[in-house]
Amino acid sequence: MSVSQPLLDTIEADEPSVPHASNLTSTQPKNGRTPVVLTPTARTSQMATTEGDAESGIGAIFRQSAHPLALFFLYFFRIAAITVYVLSGWFTNNYVLTTVIVVVLLAMDFWNCRNVSGRTLVGLRFWNQVDDDGESYWVFESRDPSRPANPVDSKMFWIALYAFPALWVALLIVSLLKLGFSFIPIVVLALVFNMTNVIGFTYADRDAKQKWANSVTGGSWGLGGIGGQILTGAVKKSVGRVFGS
Repeated sequence: MSVSQPLLDTIEADEPSVPHASNLTSTQPKNGRTPVVLTPTARTSQMATTEGDAESGIGAIFRQSAHPLALFFLYFFRIAAITVYVLSGWFTNNYVLTTVIVVVLLAMDFWNCRNVSGRTLVGLRFWNQVDDDGESYWVFESRDPSRPANPVDSKMFWIALYAFPALWVALLIVSLLKLGFSFIPIVVLALVFNMTNVIGFTYADRDAKQKWANSVTGGSWGLGGIGGQILTGAVKKSVGRVFGS
């Protein structure tokens, strides 16, 4: 470096600075980091609130069910009884063994549907009762209408309730056409169990709707405190005739 050369001439100038925008228009923070914007996701609860929210597929049905275990056993016993009845001839020729297995599955399905699945999935239950005079009548229970059933559970319950009796009717027709009279008693017993649940839950559902309509029309939460309590009713005439009481 020459002595005569000024010192300032040897210092390189800084890079031209970029003029900063005003604080009112600047969206970039001083540290240069990109701001992170938190936006709510569109994910909702997996439990369906309406029938339109229900996804397709067996897995989706059980994910949206409020009582997947009760829903599983509702279909398990019914499918197992029909499967054993249809496929038993391929594995064994023992008619007694086949009859015992199918009858046990039908009995378990009847008890489970009336006491467990119906109560948990749709909030309905029914049973036969005899009063002090020896008169037999049917009693219906229904859940508080302020706590509606899960739409997926309700839909799958009514499908199972009405679809499987139709399958047993079809199997009865096949047995008649094939002259398989030995298996007709099994089919008849299956129809008796299934139709009992169909009639019982159909009347229980009508009874619950009628009670709710009467309570609303009456302008009160009466009938033994419908709010937070179970609605109980007895139909002694038409239903008693249907069940042969």
